[in-house]
Amino acid sequence: MTEIYAHRGLHVVERENTVRAFVAAKGIGVHGVELDVRRTGDGELVVHHDPVIGDLVIAYCERRDLPSYVPTLQVALDACRGIQVNVEIKNIQHSSEPTYEPTGELARQVVTLLHDVNRADSVLISCFDLATCAVVRSFDDAMPVGWLVWDVELASAMTQAHVLGLDAVNAHFSTVGPESMALANELELDLNVWTVNNPLDIKEMAELGVKSIITDDPATALALAG
Repeated sequence: MTEIYAHRGLHVVERENTVRAFVAAKGIGVHGVELDVRRTGDGELVVHHDPVIGDLVIAYCERRDLPSYVPTLQVALDACRGIQVNVEIKNIQHSSEPTYEPTGELARQVVTLLHDVNRADSVLISCFDLATCAVVRSFDDAMPVGWLVWDVELASAMTQAHVLGLDAVNAHFSTVGPESMALANELELDLNVWTVNNPLDIKEMAELGVKSIITDDPATALALAG
């Protein structure tokens, strides 16, 4: 059965990427949540989508300077006990991002924390940066990791993911059809789709048999895909 993931938690009723949003998502019975992890200037892993909060650049400020609603990754994972977590590492060379971590240290820190809190078997690490995905795979050959893709041709992305020994490709649903699903099965890759909100699209993705649907409307998705 296709699994349903709440995109940044149940943010239709709570602030996204917060403990309250993750707890609310658990409360409606989702299989998992998707969240975003960044690192502060003093080395703390925190959960937030955008690189800045007000005039604070997360990568340059200290953890204590951030609003109280921004959880550490460990606190967020504790709130998600009992469900799966798609941990997106926000690390990519792009004009929208003030920093890029090229050494792999951020990825290794995330993997280490996941082991420390006994969540290595109930997560998927994802990232738009293929180099970051490769670091995760080389650092831990058992950690589930998926390449998050948008502006890469999907068949090519799946082939590259297969060659690198990744477990999944996370693609925008608009790029996924029967041929890509067949290729994913052939390459033994999970295919996860984002961000699927229209009921017709949710039904189509579930009927294709994707591994998971990441959605802003998990309640509707649970009703349709279940």
